[in-house]
Amino acid sequence: MSGFAEITLVRHGETEWSASGKHTGRTDIPLTPAGEEAARRLAGRLQGLSFQAVWSSPSQRAFRTCALAGFGAAGLKKPDLAEWDYGAYEGLTTKQILAERPGWRLFRDGCPDGEMAQDAGARADRIVSELRAVNGNVLVFSSAHFLRVLAARWLGLPPQDGALFVLDTASICVLGYEHDLGEPVVRRWNQR
Repeated sequence: MSGFAEITLVRHGETEWSASGKHTGRTDIPLTPAGEEAARRLAGRLQGLSFQAVWSSPSQRAFRTCALAGFGAAGLKKPDLAEWDYGAYEGLTTKQILAERPGWRLFRDGCPDGEMAQDAGARADRIVSELRAVNGNVLVFSSAHFLRVLAARWLGLPPQDGALFVLDTASICVLGYEHDLGEPVVRRWNQR
C-alpha cells in the first residue's frame, strides 16, 4: 500500500455480445447469468475496501455489475464512463470488420460514425481530472476499451496506448501512485 489514494477499475460482467466478441459500445444489453454470477463474486473480492466515491458508466451492464457487487446504492452514473462509441462497427466482431477493412485497428483507426482514440481520450481526461480531485479511493465500473484508454491517460500515455492493456470481464485493476502524486502507476491489472 502506497498511502496514496487508489482507483479501482472494474470491467462489467459478461454479456452475450462480450462472450461472442461483438463490439458493444452504446447498445445497452444485459449481463448473462454467468455475468451476473461473476458480478456477485466481485463483492467478496472488494470486501473490506472503502471508497470515497463509486462511479459507473450509465450502461446497464456496468451499473448492474456495480449493484450486484454491493455498491449500487453508492453508485453515481457518469456519462463520460460510457464505452467507446463504435459507430458503424457496433455489433460487429473484429473478424467481420477486418473482412471489410483489412489491417484495421481500433486504437489506431477508430470507427466510422463513432469515436477515434482521441475522442475516448478526451472523456478519459475529464474522468482523470475528477479522480484526482477526490480526496480518497474511488471505485469505477465501466467497459473494456474505455477503461484501457483511461489507464493510458492516467499514466500520461496517448489514448492509443490503451491498446497495450487487455481486460477480461469482471476483472479488477488498481491505479495509484508510487513515491508521490507526480508518479501515477498501475498497481494491479486484470485480476480475475
